[in-house]
Amino acid sequence: MTDLARADDTTPAPPAAPKLVQLHPFGLGGARTAPISLATGAALLGLWFLAAQYRLVPPLFLPSPQEVATQFLAIAEDGYAGATLWEHVAASLFRIVTAAVIAASLAIPLGLAMGLNRWAKGVLDTPIEFYWPLPPLAYLPLMIIWLGIGELSKIVLLTLAMFAPICLSAQAGVRALPIERVNAALSLGATRWQLFRAIVLPSALPEILTGLRIGIGVGWSTLVAAELIAATRGIGFMIMSASHFLATDVVFVGIGVIAVWAFAFSYGMRLLEAWLVPWKGKS
Repeated sequence: MTDLARADDTTPAPPAAPKLVQLHPFGLGGARTAPISLATGAALLGLWFLAAQYRLVPPLFLPSPQEVATQFLAIAEDGYAGATLWEHVAASLFRIVTAAVIAASLAIPLGLAMGLNRWAKGVLDTPIEFYWPLPPLAYLPLMIIWLGIGELSKIVLLTLAMFAPICLSAQAGVRALPIERVNAALSLGATRWQLFRAIVLPSALPEILTGLRIGIGVGWSTLVAAELIAATRGIGFMIMSASHFLATDVVFVGIGVIAVWAFAFSYGMRLLEAWLVPWKGKS
């Protein structure tokens, strides 16, 4: 009996269950920020309402939200400065979209070439880096002198403002390409065109789309400057015309319209990005 008891004492204990360690996400980790953004917008609107309600700022400088809403309805119904609100919006949209198409058509191929070829980078890098930091108002007089006061000068000004960020983003996308992917494709016998189509372009596409978002945002911020050139229609023209008469509520209406359309363009680019590059940020 003693020997049997000792044998039972030496029986190995069953292995303990493995301890699971939960990994904490880094950064946003897929967390939703929309509720925070909505709450922030509501708080800012509330502060604006309170500042106007208690006259913390004179109405000439800060009209109330009700006054801005009333003025928006009046402009939407009766127009402003000889044109309806939609005609002002349509004129600005035409300039922005035309300039964006021209800028993207030129900047994306040149940016890809700068990332792939040292001669292209050497030739194009200096003029782009020279004019890119300049504010559009700095070369606005040159646009008027060289191209006149028609639509061409406005579109060229917007194109130049959008070109540099798109081009530099395309270049950065190519230069960030892991060399292992290139070597793997070459070892499998890929041609130059296959390498570009299957490896280079998809890898650079996230940066290109980011550059497009930034470029369109810069275009909207340049719109008021572009429509200083003898414009008779456009949101920027409406803002500048209202500022001459100290019509601050109309200025706020124009700023709000630009903000809404700029957000719509940015949101559309995000949807396009989610469709074209669903793998972005998941590697």
